[in-house]
Amino acid sequence: MKFVVVLTTVGADFDARALARTLVELRLAACVNIVERVQSIYRWEGNVSEDGEQLLVIKTAEDRIAPLREELLRQHPYSVPEFVVLRIAETSDSYGAWLLESVS
Repeated sequence: MKFVVVLTTVGADFDARALARTLVELRLAACVNIVERVQSIYRWEGNVSEDGEQLLVIKTAEDRIAPLREELLRQHPYSVPEFVVLRIAETSDSYGAWLLESVS
């Protein structure tokens, strides 16, 4: 089984905990880390903008990417949500077993 980390950001005032809890309860993610107070500088609609955000670091199995994407996009507050998938090259046996059991 292959594992991935999915990154997304949401606004500083968005209820990231509720979204994270839903993803874990639905077994779409084994774990979601919420990194609060991320400062993002980005280009949007021809302008350079700056906003406070929260970064969600989502750990899951590769075969859960499609349903995770569907649920995340359904609940996401942005019109163009970040959905970046990073492949995990290696994990410890015990962590991989826990991750697999958590999303199965």
